Amino acid sequence: MQVSVSSDTAMVASSPTEIALLAMPHDEYMNPVQLAYFQARLRDMREACLRNMDSLVSGLEAASHVADPADRASLEEEQARLLRLRHRESKLLTRIEAALLRIETGGYGFCEDTGEPIGLARLLARPMARLTIEAQQARELRKNAYRT
Repeated sequence: MQVSVSSDTAMVASSPTEIALLAMPHDEYMNPVQLAYFQARLRDMREACLRNMDSLVSGLEAASHVADPADRASLEEEQARLLRLRHRESKLLTRIEAALLRIETGGYGFCEDTGEPIGLARLLARPMARLTIEAQQARELRKNAYRT
């Protein structure tokens, strides 16, 4: 598989499959092919997220004034639902952008808490992961300990 690196992005001649990524040697973790794969995947996710946000905004703008109180309540309920969805998409977009920035700065694929590799399987399941499973569990335990 050939990788050609341009000034700002890595391009892969033919995108590897998830199985091919998992079959790569562990000592080649976050090699240019893997980074290019995740960069392309995250960019696709970003575009899908932006399209979803645009459609949610158009759904909000399509609201019209209604005289019937029951219809108005239904419309307001739908608008509240669309706003919650838009907020969720906005948070997802922030995580995707942060992951793309980590690819550019060289920190992608490594745990923010421990510096250990996150692992390809976890990144394939959640490309914007910032922590290993163990570090995430430890954070959740600390968070829950302070809650009670």
